[in-house]
Amino acid sequence: MKVEIVLTDTPENITLDFRDLSTSMYLTDSYLNKSLEINETTNDFVYTNQFENDAIIVFLIILKCLIMLFIILAAIFGNLLVIVSVMRHRKLRVITNYFVVSLALADMLVAIWAMCFNFSVEITNGEWLFGYFMCDVWNSLDVYFSSASILHLCCISVDRYYAIVQPLDYPLIMTSGKLGIMLAVVWCSPALVSFLPIFAGWYTTHEHLDFRKRHPKVCSFTVNKIYAVISSSVSFWIPGVIMLFMYYRIYVEADRQERMLYRSKVAALLLDKHLQINGISMGDVMRERQSIQMQPMASSKMKRERKAARTLGIIMSAFLACWLPFFLWYIITALCGDACPSPPPVVAAVFWVGYFNSALNPLIYAYFNRDFRAAFRKTLGSCCRSLCGDVGRRYCCPQQFLRREHHHSNVSSDIHMNNCVKSTSADVLRAVQACSSKAEDVVVFNT
Repeated sequence: MKVEIVLTDTPENITLDFRDLSTSMYLTDSYLNKSLEINETTNDFVYTNQFENDAIIVFLIILKCLIMLFIILAAIFGNLLVIVSVMRHRKLRVITNYFVVSLALADMLVAIWAMCFNFSVEITNGEWLFGYFMCDVWNSLDVYFSSASILHLCCISVDRYYAIVQPLDYPLIMTSGKLGIMLAVVWCSPALVSFLPIFAGWYTTHEHLDFRKRHPKVCSFTVNKIYAVISSSVSFWIPGVIMLFMYYRIYVEADRQERMLYRSKVAALLLDKHLQINGISMGDVMRERQSIQMQPMASSKMKRERKAARTLGIIMSAFLACWLPFFLWYIITALCGDACPSPPPVVAAVFWVGYFNSALNPLIYAYFNRDFRAAFRKTLGSCCRSLCGDVGRRYCCPQQFLRREHHHSNVSSDIHMNNCVKSTSADVLRAVQACSSKAEDVVVFNT
């Protein structure tokens, strides 16, 4: 019981007024209880939301790591499959595929050096664990191998241009010596925009170099405007323009040759009918028919060239779709400076979309090129047989396994048939001998 004392107005007549405040106390306790319940409910709601947000963040981190690991493994093993397939199958050893093998090597090194270091930065929330010197090594290797990959695609487009636009001069233009020179240029020129300016410190500002010395656990690639323009031009813009021009000319020439080939087929058929109707000499007819039979060979060769050009055009389109966002971001942020901030998720996205191009090329070969598809199947089947034995043969190469079983069954059937024939022949021989002896007995008896 809580008591409140109230004094009257006159000091002479002091009276005490005791008021029962139980009702007031009850209201106060009820209010406090309600407040505590609301606070507990709010805390539970906040805790639940925080738990859900943490679960979403963990899920996104795991998903990001799985995607990056998939890109790394696909780039390494896919490009390794290209290299091994060309080495194992003589049919693939043509000049264009030497560029393809060199491109696969560059893409595989992008995965090993550039992607793996970038993956380590992503899973450590931006912390660099390998020191100041290795930061320069990583940035140099990233620029070097990515530029080499793009320059390889440029060389492949030039090679296809001469193979389709100037097919008669192609063996004279694209010799093994010129092939070696082109590959040497492709592998050496990226060093001029990677190792040299990065280790010399020309690629960035003095403020960024001082910041890196004070913070060795941060490895950011901040470039100045001059380096951004030169490096992006050498690595992307100039090769991209060359590729677009080459493939445009290839498309125009392929379309022109296809129309000429169609006209020549029609003319050859009309000529064949004319020769048959007029009964020209057999020698002329044979010569004309030999020329007509050459048309399918030319048509087949042209189809192969067009298919190769289409495959490489798809490779170039994939290259533009993957690398164009990165180089647009790269040049805009370098020229814009602090006025164009980039959130870390955006930076990671443009980097890994560009890296994804190194994993796409083997998939494009396997899907659009029949020779590579057959070589990949044989190479994987050989690896499966060597690793798994007969059990792996049954599951990895079921067609070959069934063919082998069918062959063994045919051989067994042949052996069984031979045995049956032999046994049947022996029985027939014995029956003939018995009949002969009986006939002799009959003859002797009659005589």
